[in-house]
Amino acid sequence: MKSGKWIFLVLAVLAAVMMMLIGVSVGFRSILGVIASIIGLCAVMGFGFARKKRMREKGLL
Repeated sequence: MKSGKWIFLVLAVLAAVMMMLIGVSVGFRSILGVIASIIGLCAVMGFGFARKKRMREKGLL
């Protein structure tokens, strides 16, 4: 695996963790936890898509 693609693996794992945290927060009935997890998920996925677009424009993918 190229060194540039490891970041996508890390981002995918972080996104999966955020999704699991949403479920855990629902289990604990924590509205603040659910909201924070959703915001974190959107941030991680948004960063990943932006990074992929920049790498594609530079011809690295």
